[in-house]
This record gives sequence, C-alpha cells and structure tokens, in this order.
Amino acid sequence: MSKGHAWVLGATGQIGRAAVRALAADGWEVTAASRGGGRDGGWDAGVRTVALDRNEEGALGRALGDGCDVLVDMAAFDGGHARQLTGLAGRIGSAVVISSGAVYEDDRGRSFDTQASVDGFPRYQVPLPETQRTVAPGDATYGTRKVLLERELLAAGGELPVTLLRAGAVHGPYCRTPRELYVVKRLLDGRRRRVFAYGGESRFHPVHVSNAAELIRLAARRPGSRVLNAADPEAPTVAEIASAIDDVLGRETETVLVDGASPEGHVGVTPWSGAHPVVYDMTAAEEQLGYRPVTGYVESLPETVEWLAGELAERDWREAFPKMLANYGAWLFDYAEEDAWLEAYDRERR
Repeated sequence: MSKGHAWVLGATGQIGRAAVRALAADGWEVTAASRGGGRDGGWDAGVRTVALDRNEEGALGRALGDGCDVLVDMAAFDGGHARQLTGLAGRIGSAVVISSGAVYEDDRGRSFDTQASVDGFPRYQVPLPETQRTVAPGDATYGTRKVLLERELLAAGGELPVTLLRAGAVHGPYCRTPRELYVVKRLLDGRRRRVFAYGGESRFHPVHVSNAAELIRLAARRPGSRVLNAADPEAPTVAEIASAIDDVLGRETETVLVDGASPEGHVGVTPWSGAHPVVYDMTAAEEQLGYRPVTGYVESLPETVEWLAGELAERDWREAFPKMLANYGAWLFDYAEEDAWLEAYDRERR
C-alpha cells in the first residue's frame, strides 16, 4: 500500500537521486522533478519524472496539480523559495527542505562568512546542537539566505509542517563540489607527498547522500516543524580522510603536517581545513525521527572514489567539476607552489 505521493525538487542532484531511491523503496509514489527532467538509472521504474524550472513564475504550482503528501526540496535557497512553498501550503501535506550548517555562528559572532578574516574561523562547541545561534537572516550570503528560508518556513508551521535539515559537508557520487577530489586527483596524478595545515586535525563533519536520504525518508513519515542537523556517524580529520582514500586506491603517501595555518599561499589548505573543528550533534535526529545512519564515511568511500576516478578519466578536473573551480579556485592543484615549499622544507631539515 502506498504511503502517499512524494514530490522531490532537484531530484537529479547529489542528494535528490538518493532521496528518490529511498522514498520509492519505502513505498511512496514519487515524482522526480528537475530542470532537465532526467532519470537516474537506479530509480524504480514507477518513479515519474517531470521537467521543471521552479523559478519560472507559477511553474511549480501548475506542475503540482492537486498537490502531494510530502514535498522534498533540495534547491530552496532564500526567502523567495520559502514563500513559494508556503503559498502552496493548501496543496502540500508537509515538506522536507535541505538547509545548511553554514547558518551557525559562534558566541563571538564568527561564522563561515568570517572565516577568511584574521581569527575569523568560528569556534563552535563540540558537538554543535541545533540550539546554537545563527547568523542574522538576509540576502547577503549563502548562510544568511538559508536562515531567511528557515525562519519563513518555520513561521508557517501551522499551515505547512516543515523539517529543515542542516547538512554538513555532503559527499558521495554526483557531488558538484566533491571535497574528496582534492585527495583523489593528487593520487591519480602520481603525487606521493602532501601537506596538511593545522596538523591534519581539521574536522568538517561530512554527511553521505544516503544518510541525508534516510533523514528525508524518516521526516516524510513523521511530519512536523523542526530543525535538525544532518551528518554521518563520525567526523574524521583531514589526515584520516586522506589515509582512508589512500587505502581505497592502494597507495602510500608521505604526509607533512604543519602546525597552524598554511605556511605559504595555499600550501596545506584543503576543502575541509579550518582552525577549529565543526562537528554536528545528531542527538535530536535520533530522538525525534529514530535516525540511524545508513553508512559511515570510510565505508562509503570506495563508491565515491570510483565515481571520481571515472569523471577524471577523460576530462580535465575543471571541465568535470566547474563549480568546484568556481567555489575554490585553481589553487586546489597548484603543485608548483606545493613543490617549491616542500623543497625549502627539505633543505631546512638537512
């Protein structure tokens, strides 16, 4: 017997693909909506696909027709998207919306928005609960827009119950900004030495797409207005992540650890690097939804590494992952800068 009709917006994105699979397997009739209207090969044959640009005036309402029992939104980013959903409250039973850990600020007002400034990296309590204060809502940054989204949706809880999932560092196949690329590409390029700032101890709590999908599945079953963290069962250090990827590819690498920030330019900086740990508390999800992770970080790596290697097999990384280039820059693989620093480092040790 069907649990009802589930709509997934952003269905062909990294979390969306897994969410569609999880909901269909759980007995929902699923409509997978994306701009291209594409289909993942792993989806059940009963999944219906729809091509939809949610930013086109009235398009979502027309596509929804009589409505759905739950709407899962992977691509809501601001107050406008919140109002789009609340405007359809009469046709949506409940919603599950992906937010971000970027909303948090520490007790001195530091957040991901301030991390580039001197002593600007946030120092959160470990683990970080959902009760931690957030940045002010607004249109200035990704984090402030997500807070605006959250507050407008929560304010409409009486008409539209919404579970907001504050995702950590998302990983798994189909990621547009895969942090693991930093390690995998180096190994495939034959690099046998690497440098990590902060002693390789930086921790930025990841969440695998299947764990995010499990949270979505559980929230769809238990509608309510709530904010929950979304993360894996463990938060490995940068050094632990790199070592695990070495094991997947069967490589041995010498790691040079540097105390504190980068010794020069971007040497030792990774997509996980930070002066203080970012580790999310998953107690609320466990208590409110009965959440149990589907996989752990290390267990999930082989599939991710295989997918990355396939994407890099015939294309330059900048072509394969243009959003990664846009978000971070070409310095991610500035081997000349790294080698120059390592040569100086070796001379000083002689």
